[in-house]
Amino acid sequence: MSLLIYLTGFLILIGGLAYGAVLLHVATEWIVVGGIVLLGLAVLTGVKAMRQKDTP
Repeated sequence: MSLLIYLTGFLILIGGLAYGAVLLHVATEWIVVGGIVLLGLAVLTGVKAMRQKDTP
């Protein structure tokens, strides 16, 4: 559940950055590439933060 909330927040961040890039007239290809990179980063950091520690 926490991972879903984390990813939802990151999607809102990506949407805001994409909207800002559109207002700055950045090419659509670069906006898509940036969104994909940020989404991958969100998944990696979200899984890392939510992963349980291994017990010895």
